Amino acid sequence: MYYKLIRQPAKGKAVRGTLYSVEHRFSRSVSVYREYLTPICDTLENADYLVPALIYRLSVTHSPKFNRLLPILNQVPGRSGIRFHRGTKPEHSRGCILVSAENEQKLTALWLKEQNDHEECRIEIV
Repeated sequence: MYYKLIRQPAKGKAVRGTLYSVEHRFSRSVSVYREYLTPICDTLENADYLVPALIYRLSVTHSPKFNRLLPILNQVPGRSGIRFHRGTKPEHSRGCILVSAENEQKLTALWLKEQNDHEECRIEIV
């Protein structure tokens, strides 16, 4: 599966974004790929610790810090332990991507199912 996090311009220390599920369709009549974005949830990041805008592989692993399963971005340049977890203020993060408590559970369940089904999850951050 493929996901995309589209960020909005920073406002102070807060960078808001929207996480989308992405579906690509090929139109034979005009010979182009079209990208269809389905919103999943809103996100929040600390502007001082933004994850570089790239494509990452996602997995769900146990977080020793939070003592629960959480989604993690793999191979973030120069960083480790970049997770999706609950939080309401940019100060709650030193690089992680914050979501609501409800959406943390939803994303963890979604991506854990895909991981267990042997599907590779990728997320593009733009």
